Amino acid sequence: MAVDLVIFDCDGVLVDSERISVRVGTAAVRRLGWSIDEEEYAERFVGSSNEYWSEQLGETPPGWRERLNAEYAEAIKAELCAVAGIEAALDRIGLPSCVASNGRHATIRRSLEITGLAWRFEGRVFSAEDVAEGKPAPDLFLHAAATMGALPERCVVVEDSPVGVTAAISAGMRCLAFAGGLTPPARLSGLGATVFHDPVTLPDLISSMH
Repeated sequence: MAVDLVIFDCDGVLVDSERISVRVGTAAVRRLGWSIDEEEYAERFVGSSNEYWSEQLGETPPGWRERLNAEYAEAIKAELCAVAGIEAALDRIGLPSCVASNGRHATIRRSLEITGLAWRFEGRVFSAEDVAEGKPAPDLFLHAAATMGALPERCVVVEDSPVGVTAAISAGMRCLAFAGGLTPPARLSGLGATVFHDPVTLPDLISSMH
């Protein structure tokens, strides 16, 4: 089946934000009294929507979320960069592409602008804000595909989290999972994704799916 559209997650696939997010997020959740390490935090929260966060954490003290957002924004501004090798890969992928992330539009835009990737996806960025349910529901990927005029079975999703892989497979799309983050590769492949370890290999992997 030919590939008509490549859908990229943002955090951990295009921008190297996952480790920053996990470090800041783990510290914030610990302030709520949770006994949680970075590995467990990554498994439970990486890639999840704001609604899922609220559901898991329940009511939080006044100012807690604002402090978390401020700490994250500060760390992102100081440390964020594009995932190593992804720009070279994007240069070689000659197919229509877009971004579909559980983040808010403002957050996605900030991350893409800081890393110099925004121009590559101008007008083709989709957020969980656009749909009823974010990942792991398939809604976001299906919305992106429909807006871009591509059938689900002719889309390839590039992800790095269990939440994202689950959403892609549920949407009836093929999924390539980057194992450069915090999730064990076996966890990603076990959910139905084809795992890759270096973005340089991504264009050839996509071409082989034609």
